[in-house]
Amino acid sequence: MDIRRLVGLNVARLRKERELKQEPLAEVAGFTQSYLSQIENGRINLTLLRLNDLAECFQVSPIEFFKHPS
Repeated sequence: MDIRRLVGLNVARLRKERELKQEPLAEVAGFTQSYLSQIENGRINLTLLRLNDLAECFQVSPIEFFKHPS
């Protein structure tokens, strides 16, 4: 699986588990809603710093974004 797609699926999974909408999460993370949507769809090559920003928003380790779906 493409790593961008894997990260995007996990971002979407974590967001939905927390019952968050894209726009409020994007605002907290310092992204636009459009940018977050592109992340979730595997179209963005995130930097480690941006990935860490998302991890902090979810209060998880960045490793959570690399888990394969079961």
